[in-house]
Amino acid sequence: MKRVILIAIAAISILTASYIWFLPNTFYENTPGLSLMGPFSIHFMRDVALAFLACGFILAWGAWRLNREVAVAGATWLAFHSLFHVQIWGMRGFPFDSIFAFDLVAVIAPGLLAFWAAWGLTPSAKGVSHA
Repeated sequence: MKRVILIAIAAISILTASYIWFLPNTFYENTPGLSLMGPFSIHFMRDVALAFLACGFILAWGAWRLNREVAVAGATWLAFHSLFHVQIWGMRGFPFDSIFAFDLVAVIAPGLLAFWAAWGLTPSAKGVSHA
């Protein structure tokens, strides 16, 4: 089950990267709360897209190979990004609003779930290599 979770979150990360890379203005305009963080920056958008892309591929590889260390490496930025959004929520006074709801579903839960699943990943009984 953890492998399925990791592959799903990896796919979502790769799709998110593609969305940000190819439609950065649309992503900026349609993501709740993003404009509160500052003006649009194509450089920042592309940096975030590349972070999601790298995490997605590393997470997928770790899940596919049942390699805990690789999966944890792929999940680490997603988990840190989740914690950063919790910190932003705190700076906003912990409001239970649409921005928090979006962050919870789209950023916080997937990032922490990915790290939990990666940390608990174990090789199958069929002897799949960690290499």
